Amino acid sequence: MLSFSGGHPPNPPRVRDVSELPKAHLHLHFTGSMRPATLLELADKYGVRLPEALTDALTSGEPPSLRATDERGWFRFQRLYDAARSCLREPEDIQRLVREAAEEDLRDGSGWLEIQVDPTSYAPRLGGLIPALEIILDAVDSAMRDTGIGMRVLVAANRMRHPLDARTLARLAVRYADRGVVGFGLSNDERRGMARDFDRAFAIARDGGLLSAPHGGELAGAASVRDCLDDLEAHRIGHGVRAADDPRLMQRLADRQVTCEVCPASNVALGVYEKPEDVPLRTLFEAGVPLALGADDPLLFGSRLAAQYEIARVHHGFTDAELAEVARQSVRGSAAPEDVTEKLLSGIDDWLAAPVA
Repeated sequence: MLSFSGGHPPNPPRVRDVSELPKAHLHLHFTGSMRPATLLELADKYGVRLPEALTDALTSGEPPSLRATDERGWFRFQRLYDAARSCLREPEDIQRLVREAAEEDLRDGSGWLEIQVDPTSYAPRLGGLIPALEIILDAVDSAMRDTGIGMRVLVAANRMRHPLDARTLARLAVRYADRGVVGFGLSNDERRGMARDFDRAFAIARDGGLLSAPHGGELAGAASVRDCLDDLEAHRIGHGVRAADDPRLMQRLADRQVTCEVCPASNVALGVYEKPEDVPLRTLFEAGVPLALGADDPLLFGSRLAAQYEIARVHHGFTDAELAEVARQSVRGSAAPEDVTEKLLSGIDDWLAAPVA
């Protein structure tokens, strides 16, 4: 065993900078992508009194104490999220959020971002459902021009609402498929609302050429992932980590190459797993399940995209070659056009081939 006394500890092994690793970001929620400073400014602008737990977290830089494994904890998480969302009131607020999300992703090495949003939540302040989605899509177009990142939108229905609302959103998403909508999701507490209740909405989305990307296997177990596969014909699973509890299910995901959008920091913050090393990243990876690491809601969980790769490196022993493969899987699981995909995959090869500084 190596030991030392006094002076400086031995130099850690040299590794490549994960923020320079090209990658795709497939699991980022709209309001949750906001910078803390931006939320504080908007709350002041509109005279919104944020919950004390949220303001303390924003000013201290430490994420709020959250645990959503019971209904009460999930309600508390939603309360903080809703308070933040109430500060997005004007088109310029949307423009700012999207531009800053793109800037943060670029800083973390992302060349493709699919941001997830339920326009229903913003419609009352932005003139209705259609104007809200158009404002969001216009903001995405502007952010792409200003930053150079590839960026698209995944419209998500809410499990807590009636399935008919999801059908309305699916039709709207398909209508704007040529304006930047690439997928259809299903978010909120997966312990509420059976996947099969939303099967018609997802059929509408798939028939319209959109990716099926519902949440599953986070707060509920492996059965919720199976439901997403069987009832919603998922191309991707939001989270999906609980699939690690069922080897046969992991084999299905691997055989079908269904990408799991795993968000390690979020999983720990919400109490899905106690510690970063408990998140079954390596179990899924070694079973052949494609992974796309995501930040989920960095506003509340305190870390963005590159930090998820650091978790894989530090807590799960992922080598640079394995991190590069995870990045490739994120790109392959995305809706990026062929030219973007080829550029990102080539960049990943270059990152891995470059000497370690």
